[in-house]
Amino acid sequence: MLIDTHCHIHDREKFPEPGVAVEEASRAGVERIVVVGVNPEDWENAIELAERFEQVFAIVGWHPNYTADYAPGSLNELVRIMAHPKVLALGEIGLDYHWSYSPRETQLRALRDQLELAADLGRPVVFHARDATTDLLDLLESGPAVQTLFHCFMGSEEDALRAAEMGSYFGIDGPITYKRSDELRRIAALLPPERLVLETDSPYLSPEPYRGKTNQPANLTWINLTLSQVLGMPSEACAEMTSANAVRFFGSRLAEPLSART
Repeated sequence: MLIDTHCHIHDREKFPEPGVAVEEASRAGVERIVVVGVNPEDWENAIELAERFEQVFAIVGWHPNYTADYAPGSLNELVRIMAHPKVLALGEIGLDYHWSYSPRETQLRALRDQLELAADLGRPVVFHARDATTDLLDLLESGPAVQTLFHCFMGSEEDALRAAEMGSYFGIDGPITYKRSDELRRIAALLPPERLVLETDSPYLSPEPYRGKTNQPANLTWINLTLSQVLGMPSEACAEMTSANAVRFFGSRLAEPLSART
C-alpha cells in the first residue's frame, strides 16, 4: 500500500471530478489519500471530499500564504473542524518568505496560535516552510512540544539535521526525481528512514516523467521508486516503510481496512 500524505485534489478548479483521481490512484496502488485544507473555505471542501470517499482523509489549518485574512477568532472554527473523525492533523501551517501574500508578522501570529492549539489538542502538525526553514526551526525549538512533519522538505542539510534531532518527519515529493536534485537526494539519504513519508502535493510538483503536467496521486509510484533507489532498498519495501511511517505519524485510522468504516 502507498499513502499520498499531502495533496489538493479537492481543488475544484484543478480537479472538477476528483473521483477520477481517486480511482486512478487506487489502480496504481495508492490506497490512502490525505487532502489539505489551507483556509476556512478550503477546510470545508477538504472535509466534503473526505466524507465522499472512504480512502480520503484531511488535514486543515491556516497556510501562511492565506493568513492575511487570519483572525484569532477563526480558531474556534478550526477546533470544530478538527473534531471531525477524518481530520488527522493540523496543517499545513508555517512560514513563507518566498511570496509576499501575507506580512511576516501576521504569518508568525497565526503560526504561534496554531502551535498552541495543536499542543492543547494533542494533534500532530504539518508544516509549510519556503525560504523560512531556519526561522521556523528557531521558533519550534522554543515553542510548545508537538509532533511535526515538514511537507516537501527543501531546506539545507543543517536544517534537516536540526529537524531530525527534534524528531520531525519529512515529506518526500516530486522534486526528488528531478535531474538537478542531487543535493535533495543526498539529504534524503541522511534522514532517518523511519521518518520519511511520501506525498505528491497534487496538482503541483509533478515528478519525472510528468513534469509540466497536472500532478496526480497516482504519480506517487514514481516518487516511491526514486526514494527506494536513494535508500538502496526494493520499491515494495520502501512503500511498506513509508506507509508504516505515515500511520505512525497520522494515526491508525489510515491503516484500517476500508470495509471497517461505514
